[in-house]
Amino acid sequence: MSDLENLKYPVGRFKPHFSVSEAERLACIEAIAACPEKLVQAVNGLSTAQFDTPYREGGWTVRQLVHHLFDSHANAFIRVRLALTEENPRVTAYDQNAWAHLPDSVTAPPEISVALLAGLHQRWVITLEAMSMDQYGRTLDHPENGPMTLDLILQMYAWHGLHHVRHISALRERMGW
Repeated sequence: MSDLENLKYPVGRFKPHFSVSEAERLACIEAIAACPEKLVQAVNGLSTAQFDTPYREGGWTVRQLVHHLFDSHANAFIRVRLALTEENPRVTAYDQNAWAHLPDSVTAPPEISVALLAGLHQRWVITLEAMSMDQYGRTLDHPENGPMTLDLILQMYAWHGLHHVRHISALRERMGW
């Protein structure tokens, strides 16, 4: 992998499994449950200037990453709930880069999204743990990705949290913070 690829994908690119075992599903739920605490550890003690440092040249700042994690995971949680209560609902896409450049994403204290993410993940894990194996096969229709199962979304967001937390921890390592 190139240096830029390593900076962009510090835990590797997302690789879905289309046949998911119960153990893999449980590991994904554990990753989602652990994400908020891992984020707290990654940002603990950062200064305002450090929060406003991009994790790589041309990339989002740490502050934007923190707010993006909440934005993205909130959207995913709502999509899961839609798929559990409707037949193959059509969900909306959103421009994550545009959201990352909204005023709150570039100025709001990161602690707000850290707290929101913790509460969101508590609710999400309760939902995920209560789902039957059949429910993980339920689908939603994404305008960019097409049909997606809840198993796929589970895997994607277990990876997504680790991906962005690692952006922050890798930056801290490189900068000696």
